[in-house]
Amino acid sequence: MSFHRDIAIFDSTLRDGAQAEGISFSVQDKLNIVTALDKLGVKYIEAGNPGSNPKDLEFFKRVNMLELKNAKITAFGSTRRRDIAVTGDQNVQSLLNANTPAVAIFGKSWKFHVTDIIQTSPEENLNMIKDTISFFKSKGKEVIFDAEHFFDGYKDDPEYAFKALQAAIDGGADVLVLCETNGGAFPFEVYEITSKVVKQFGQQAIIGIHCHNDGGMAVANSIMAVDAGATHVQGTFNGIGERCGNANLCTIIPNLQLKKNYYCVESSQLANLTSTARLVAEIANVSLNERDPYVGRSAFAHKGGMHIDGVNKAPHSFEHISPELVGNERRFLMSEVAGRSTILAKIQKIAPRLSKDSPETKEIMSKLKELEHLGYQFEGAESSFELIIRKHLGKHRPFFELGHFKIVGEQLSQDQEFSSAAMIKVKVEDREEITAAEGNGPVNALDKALRKALEVFYPELKSLHLTDYKVRVLESTAATAAKVRVLIESTDGEDVWTTVGVSTDIIGASWIALVDSIEYKLLKDLERKIKPYL
Repeated sequence: MSFHRDIAIFDSTLRDGAQAEGISFSVQDKLNIVTALDKLGVKYIEAGNPGSNPKDLEFFKRVNMLELKNAKITAFGSTRRRDIAVTGDQNVQSLLNANTPAVAIFGKSWKFHVTDIIQTSPEENLNMIKDTISFFKSKGKEVIFDAEHFFDGYKDDPEYAFKALQAAIDGGADVLVLCETNGGAFPFEVYEITSKVVKQFGQQAIIGIHCHNDGGMAVANSIMAVDAGATHVQGTFNGIGERCGNANLCTIIPNLQLKKNYYCVESSQLANLTSTARLVAEIANVSLNERDPYVGRSAFAHKGGMHIDGVNKAPHSFEHISPELVGNERRFLMSEVAGRSTILAKIQKIAPRLSKDSPETKEIMSKLKELEHLGYQFEGAESSFELIIRKHLGKHRPFFELGHFKIVGEQLSQDQEFSSAAMIKVKVEDREEITAAEGNGPVNALDKALRKALEVFYPELKSLHLTDYKVRVLESTAATAAKVRVLIESTDGEDVWTTVGVSTDIIGASWIALVDSIEYKLLKDLERKIKPYL
């Protein structure tokens, strides 16, 4: 396949992404993300400011030991400070000591920032840009110049914004990145301004784009910049970043490659996009937005019976791409509007011989209706429904038996939160295990105690943890005696699944969902082990 042109993908998850609220990467976290992004085929990985904190200094020491196949590690920092020689600037020296093949240098292109924020003269700012870039070029570095606030600067004073780019060119910059730092520009503005930059400087340097999402248009702005001639795109995985986040590379990469015919990564590696997005979310300890394009769990999820029928007959009628291209999968949601064909498809995954007229099929469909009447909802909780099918067909054996559990809750004083503890006894074959755990609440304590007991028999459960917990009251008129539905989302770092439980007792409903979650994990691991021998 021939592409229109190559686009260099520059990932800033470890730098800009780390500035997002609630995000904090350890050194090992960063190394794990670097390895995943390199495998995907990202060209540049911006890994932080080596002069900002000891953690980044440690990271740069260790990352240089990795054998990367695709990515260039890029240190990030500012131009030299005002009225100081570049060789005497401590942050510049830290950048140099990071020993990376490329450096990203940001400098001011908005005159207002020059005079009012860093409080220097417009001429000195241009010298700061040129001197710093020239210094790093003399050291053999590839230099990427981030023109901070470029679009605001251009709209305020286009002549000075261009002078900032020219200063970078004069210093020998390899890439000029137009930063839409405030995130408020519209796509047509980004296209028009980027086109003028490409016309003026495109023969002297690569033109790049860096967008923030404050107006909800970071992806669109990035794509418009590429259409205007930019060949270097910066962003973060899953769009994490300060305020509303950065341009989401998980959306940009497939849009450019699959829709616009621009080369970003190897086509064979594009199929790892979803798993990489989930890995980054897992390491960042945030939930991947299930409605994110391409990589979200709902991106190819279908619920309405007519839609499902259409997808079965002609997938492209309701899907803009094949989900396998980005490593995602098609999902038909179980609900009262899903249709018989959807339920049959779920059954046939486990028992292919069954047809819509098989007695077992009719029994399972009756069971589904009965459970929905009791308050169960299997939309988004297909894992529980799969276990119900297996149990009904005799294709499931329990991995453990509950002896008993006891939960104790107490409040030590009015100023302290409730403390909960759970004690549990489980049996696996002829062996028993009794253990206890404390938690932030009764369900959390029960979850910890159950997994702690079962890890003795199933060490693989150490990778399992809950990522979401939802409770829905089904009969509000019954007040505290109401029936509740509990949905639990779980992950082992690779897969994500949801299970459901219903009861008039919130702990009982949680227990049902917890057990299903663990059973599903163990069942899938068992199938992976025996599959090569089938």
